[in-house]
Amino acid sequence: MSETDFLAIAPITTVAAFSLIAMLVDAVVKKNTTVMQALSIIGLLAGIGVAVWTLPQDVSGFNGLVKGGGMSNLFDILFCAAGILTVLLAKEYLERLGGAFDEFYTLLLMSTSGAMLMAHSTNFITLFVGLELMSVCFYILAGFMRRQLRSNEAAVKYFLLGAFASGFLLYGMALIYGATTSTGADGILSGMSYTTIVANAAGTTMPLLFWAGVALMVVGLAFKVAAFPFHQWAPDVYEGAPTVVTGFMSTAGKAAAFSAFIIFINTIYSSGVEGIDRLQMVLAILAVGSMFIGNVTAIAQSNVKRMLAYSSVAHAGYMLIGLATGGADGSFGILYYLIAYLFMQIGAFAIVGILEKEEGRNLTFDDYKGLGKRRPGLAMMMAIFMFSLTGIPPFAGFFGKYQLFKAAIGADMTWLAICGVVASVISVWFYLGLVISMFFRDSEEREGTEPPLSGLSTAALAIAILGTLVIGFLPQVIYNLL
Repeated sequence: MSETDFLAIAPITTVAAFSLIAMLVDAVVKKNTTVMQALSIIGLLAGIGVAVWTLPQDVSGFNGLVKGGGMSNLFDILFCAAGILTVLLAKEYLERLGGAFDEFYTLLLMSTSGAMLMAHSTNFITLFVGLELMSVCFYILAGFMRRQLRSNEAAVKYFLLGAFASGFLLYGMALIYGATTSTGADGILSGMSYTTIVANAAGTTMPLLFWAGVALMVVGLAFKVAAFPFHQWAPDVYEGAPTVVTGFMSTAGKAAAFSAFIIFINTIYSSGVEGIDRLQMVLAILAVGSMFIGNVTAIAQSNVKRMLAYSSVAHAGYMLIGLATGGADGSFGILYYLIAYLFMQIGAFAIVGILEKEEGRNLTFDDYKGLGKRRPGLAMMMAIFMFSLTGIPPFAGFFGKYQLFKAAIGADMTWLAICGVVASVISVWFYLGLVISMFFRDSEEREGTEPPLSGLSTAALAIAILGTLVIGFLPQVIYNLL
């Protein structure tokens, strides 16, 4: 390994090494939950530290298989932050619902390292390895409550549909390799000139083999971000998986898929090949479909986890606006939105997990009636997360949507921004509906019957609230970082 090789993968290596250490500790030390939790937090904090240290670098390692510095490292920080919040919430939740198995922390670290590899990938080979490392861990984590039928069902559905989507993705990579003779971003760009010559000689106006591969890859990645019409797995998986896992999958998993999406789509845009305008229109249609189908379907849900699952589909649609517009503004908007989405989404799922009871009880809108009287602190925090997810200023979600809509207008796709605004108005119905249930509907439950929060869960909620408010009230902090 050269110095540039080391710098390119330093954050990934750090988290992966801690995952292996955690595996050994789990095998050797008895009653090791506290040790595993501490190791996980130390490893993820170390990952953030190394990512910050190598952030100014702009290096390519292992003959162009990975890159380091810049946006890749910002994604590393995002993944590790999501992991830390999940670790803080996990112990209390798993112990309360009978799933306190310490393999959880090893799987969490491994899935985080897989997500980080995706963000650093500049080659289809490393992208696929990172994707599968993350996905296989997610399949297991979705079924982690192994005594619950819903959790087992979620794992099986996620595994079968995820493997099917990976087949689309892999076949798309193979077709693009056949068209350009390369699996790397730079090689694809140089190979496009040859592809265009072949296409012209065949009397076609565009390289069909190449675009067939692009279409299959878009299908595979759209599944991973839970975008319409490849979103059908998300509600069942998000509902059946342990709530702390759902929060991590819907933030870190979605961010990892979008990191790959950004690299892949920007490579296509940079190639200048004929047909890019059609790709933009396809992505725009996926964005509109995701926003409207996600928000409209969420209105009909009575289960809070399913509502958040369908709203996650809508949020994937908002971020697809940034992909459809392309360029630096679109990528900036996606990354800004992902940072805001991390805090408000994990925060919302954290409160759902705190209130959840055995056998999936206490998860409906009716169960949240009167929460403002029973647990005013939790209700107030949940209201802030709902306001932010809606896009109400001055919370983080508003500025995230603003950046994406601004990118659409700058790319002469004003109609797409208008669709995003209309979809956000629709989301008011169910987000604020939950707030109304908490503060303006009476419950039969007596006040003060729930146990107090643990210190770790309180810390996680404090971080989520602080992030939501800082990004909202001080957006310049994130602007400067990006």
